[in-house]
Amino acid sequence: MEIKALDAKLSATPQITVADLPAIKEKGFRAIICNRPDGEGPDQPTFQEIETAASKLGIEMVYQPIVAGKVRDEDADKFETLMMELPGPVLAYCRTGTRSATLWSLAQADKLSVADILGQTQAAGYDMAGVVRRIANGGKTPTDVGDASYDVVIVGGGAAGIAVAASLRSRKPELDIAIIDPAEIHYYQPGWTMVGGGVFDPEDTVRTMGSLIPEGVHWLKSAVAAFEPKDDAVILDGCRVVKYERLIVCPGLKLDWNKVEGLVDTLGKNGVTSNYRYDLAPYTWELVRGMKEGRAIFTQPPMPIKCAGAPQKAMYLSGDAWFRNGALKDIDIHFNNAGGVLFGVKDYVPALEEYVKKYGVTLNFFHNLVAVDGPAKKAWFDVAKPDTPVERVEMEFDMMHVCPPQTAPDFIRVSPLADEAGWVDVDQATLRHKTYDNIWSLGDVMNAPNAKTAAAARIQAPIVAENVIADMRGSAPLAQYNGYGSCPLTVERGKIVLAEFGYGGTLLPSFPKFIIDGTKPSRMAWLLKEKILPPVYWSAMLKGREWMAKPEKVSAG
Repeated sequence: MEIKALDAKLSATPQITVADLPAIKEKGFRAIICNRPDGEGPDQPTFQEIETAASKLGIEMVYQPIVAGKVRDEDADKFETLMMELPGPVLAYCRTGTRSATLWSLAQADKLSVADILGQTQAAGYDMAGVVRRIANGGKTPTDVGDASYDVVIVGGGAAGIAVAASLRSRKPELDIAIIDPAEIHYYQPGWTMVGGGVFDPEDTVRTMGSLIPEGVHWLKSAVAAFEPKDDAVILDGCRVVKYERLIVCPGLKLDWNKVEGLVDTLGKNGVTSNYRYDLAPYTWELVRGMKEGRAIFTQPPMPIKCAGAPQKAMYLSGDAWFRNGALKDIDIHFNNAGGVLFGVKDYVPALEEYVKKYGVTLNFFHNLVAVDGPAKKAWFDVAKPDTPVERVEMEFDMMHVCPPQTAPDFIRVSPLADEAGWVDVDQATLRHKTYDNIWSLGDVMNAPNAKTAAAARIQAPIVAENVIADMRGSAPLAQYNGYGSCPLTVERGKIVLAEFGYGGTLLPSFPKFIIDGTKPSRMAWLLKEKILPPVYWSAMLKGREWMAKPEKVSAG
C-alpha cells in the first residue's frame, strides 16, 4: 500500500485490502472512497468486504465506481461533494489511484491553477496529461475549443521571443507566426543594474509590448496553461487550444521571491531592495545615496539564475558610489553567495578581486539567504560548506540587496517538455527539444549549460530561426550554439570587466584585445554597456537585425 497525499484532506492509493485497514486507521484516515468497480480484477476484494471491516474500525466508506478512462464531469462534481461531506482526512483508491487523482484534479480545477494541480499530482506519481484540457476548462469537458493554428507558435514575448520572431520573419516573411504572452509591457532588464546604480532612469528600460511585436506576427495576449506536444497543441488559460506546426518555447524564468521567508513583506522598505524588479531598482539607488554608515549585504542564491554577475554588479556600483562620496570607510559590505566562487569563469576573477579589495568587501561563500525580518533588520543564511553540517547564521543589516531564488515557470516545470530539474530539455548545440522534433527553446527557460543572459538570447535567436527554417526545408539543423553569454561586470562607474564566454568557460571575446580586453576593467566596455547596447537591443536584436549575431553554419552532412 503506497499512500500519496494530493492535498491536506485527500490522499490516493492503489487497491487496498482488508489487511491494510488497521494501518489506514493508524495513519488517521476517517473516511475512504472506493473508485474501482467491483469485479474489475480477479484478485480484487469487493467493496462490501472492505466496507464491513472498515465500519468495525470506525472508518466511513463510500462507493463511487468509475470505469477506467471514463471519468465524466458529473463524477467529478459528485467527488467534490463527497470531499465536502466526508470527515477528513480521506483516502481514495482504485486499481492504481489514477482515477481518484483524476477526480480530485477535475474537482479542484476551479480553485487551483493548472500548474498547481499538475505539480501536486505529478509529485504523487500521477500523470494528468490526458485531462489537461478539462482542467484548464474548469474541470468540464470542452464543447467548443475554438482552435487557432499557426506555422510557428512562440511562447514568451521577452527578449528571446521577440528576437526569434523577428529573425524568422527576416528569413521567411510569409510565415504565419503567433507570440503568446499576457504582458502589456516589455522590459530591457539588463538596464536595471544601471538604474540601481543611478545611471539610467527606469523609464529608459520599458516599452509597450504592442510596439515591439514584429509586423505581421499575431499577438495572443493570454497565459499558457499547459502543453500537449503529442497533439502539437498549446492550451491557454480558459482552455483555448492553439495548434502549431513548430513550437518555440522561451517564457523566461520565475523569480521565486516567496522561497525566502519574510522577503515579500519587506521588499521596497526597511532597507531591502533588488535590481531584479523594475519597481525596486530605483529604491536601490535611493538607499545607496542615503547610506552613510552601517552594514550592506548583497546576496546571491544557488544557480541557475539569470545574469549571474548581477548581484555583484549591484555591490560594485554601490561600493563605487560610497567610495566617491567618502562614506565607504564607515560601511561594512558583505557579499553572501550560496556558491563557492566569486565568478564561474576564473579568467575574470583577478580583476574582480581587486575591486573586492578596493571596497573592503567580506566574501561569505556557501551563504544562502533563507529568511529576513525587515523591521528588525535581520537576515538568516544557511551556511552549507562542503563536508560540513548546514549551519544557520543570523546577520544584521542596514541595507540588503537581494537576488531571489529562480526556477522554471510553473507551467513549464510540470509539462512534458521539462527535464527532471524543470527546465526545457534541449540539445545544447541545436537548441532543439530532445524528445519532440518540432519544438525548440531558447533564453532563460532551457537547460543548456550556458549563462542565462540577454546576450545569450541575442545569439540564440538567429540560431533557432536558422534551424527552424532548415527543418521546414527538410534539412538537418544548420546552425550550432557554442554557449556564448556575456556579463558586463560594472566594477565602477565608468569601467566594466566584460566577461564573454561559452560552454566550459571558453573565452569568446567579441573584440580584439587592443579594443577591449575583457579580463581587465575597461572604459570602452562601459561605453558599450551605457551607450551602444540599449539601442542594439531595441533597434537591432528585436527587429531581426543580427548585428554580431550571425549564426555559424555547419555542414548538413
